[in-house]
Amino acid sequence: MSRNTPSRTADTEPQPGDDRAFFGQPRGLLTLSGLEVWERFSFLGMQAILVLFFADSVADDGLGMDAGTAASVSAAYGTLVYLVSVAGGWLADRILGSYRAVLWGGILIACGHYSMAVPTATMTWVGLGLISAGTGLLKPNVANMVGKLYGTEDDRRDAGFALYYMGINIGAFLGPLITGWLGEHQGWHWGFSAAAIGMTLGLIQYVAGRRHLAGRKAAAEYALPQQAMRRAVLLIVLGVVGFALLAGVLAAVGWLTMDRFVDLLTLVSVIAPIVYFVWMFRSPRVTAEERGRLRPYIVLFLASVAFNFILFQAYSTMMLLASTNARTEILGFHFPAGWYASALGAFEVALAPVVATVWARMGHKQPHASNKIAFGVILGGLSFLLMVLPTSGHEDDTYQMAAWWIVGSYLLLGLGDILLETSGMSATTKLAPKAFASQTMALWFLSLALANGIQAQVVKLYGEVSNPVYFGLNGAVAVVVGLAVIAAAPWLRRTMHPVH
Repeated sequence: MSRNTPSRTADTEPQPGDDRAFFGQPRGLLTLSGLEVWERFSFLGMQAILVLFFADSVADDGLGMDAGTAASVSAAYGTLVYLVSVAGGWLADRILGSYRAVLWGGILIACGHYSMAVPTATMTWVGLGLISAGTGLLKPNVANMVGKLYGTEDDRRDAGFALYYMGINIGAFLGPLITGWLGEHQGWHWGFSAAAIGMTLGLIQYVAGRRHLAGRKAAAEYALPQQAMRRAVLLIVLGVVGFALLAGVLAAVGWLTMDRFVDLLTLVSVIAPIVYFVWMFRSPRVTAEERGRLRPYIVLFLASVAFNFILFQAYSTMMLLASTNARTEILGFHFPAGWYASALGAFEVALAPVVATVWARMGHKQPHASNKIAFGVILGGLSFLLMVLPTSGHEDDTYQMAAWWIVGSYLLLGLGDILLETSGMSATTKLAPKAFASQTMALWFLSLALANGIQAQVVKLYGEVSNPVYFGLNGAVAVVVGLAVIAAAPWLRRTMHPVH
């Protein structure tokens, strides 16, 4: 089979059309949203307690890191997760196909969480490595499978992605509730065990609902020839083994320290998207029309970086702030600090169907995708600017702010997340060159890697500068980026066709 020839779609495979069995959306959306409920339950449930686990004392079953280092390592883990998504997109397009890439990704994630349930530092790092690899396979490809449920001009697409994102945030809400309670009352590794069970349930329902999925074919859509495929698989295996051996040797001789590893990931997160954009612009498989649509995509990419730099700190600096300087009670009810992360998911669960309904009713009259993304970035910046108020005017760091400040910040952040991520992922599936479909979605996730890579450096300042300065400057930068995207809206509307 030629590298450039799509494999034939099976006659039984669902096609974009008039399927409206799930709240007016294709029934395959239910299967993919259900998978994301459990994947986010496991991933964000674990991440809600990860930075607290890193910062907790060794005597209390933690790793004993200081706050800045714990936040930096947590961000570096996020960087690695989304960097691997590039390989996940390529494997889906050229070797596995989207369905199998998502399936094997989920299996690796489950194995990673089961590894983290073992109470040793070594198994913690093994587990994080497996989760990084699995998430890199799953995330870009499951979002691409959602896009395949719709025709390019289908006005249900943005509403469908909003419902899909609501599924993500049901998991984001439930995960920290379970893992946070278990982590504080039973031990951190009990929380990691709950994450493992959640991912297992997600895999079961994904396989059970596979008949409703578009993109469920045995071969990759743009599969490599057999000889090239065998060579690629061999090189991948040798590369993974070689990297693991090299990393082990460098760590053993003391060169590969945690700080150097974090710095290396940040450097790669900066270089990777630059190389990837250049590769796609120069590829002979990308037409002139598709190349023209990639130019405005760079603006959306940078907007995503600015917003997600704020968003991911909901699980690092904001979680550390909540554990030390926020009350863990509302109306007399006491709760673990990890439950603050559930507020973000709760707001997105509540607001996503509202946003989906508004966009569906407005049809072609709804705001352009670039404006939705800009509004999301601005709301993210405002969520940090809000934190300047309760952290200002204190003589020392022993103050305790009311829980409503954290909750209010997460409300702004949650609404911004819905506006940006749903529109960004939807626009990505429309702007993607056909020969790079899954990989262009991986490019969107590279914006998340870059956001985490920048965060891994910036969060080192947390605790070194005052909290009002830290949150104020970060929030102000995001607001400025959002306003810049609004200023560029006329050009974006002209160049982003068929995105409305």
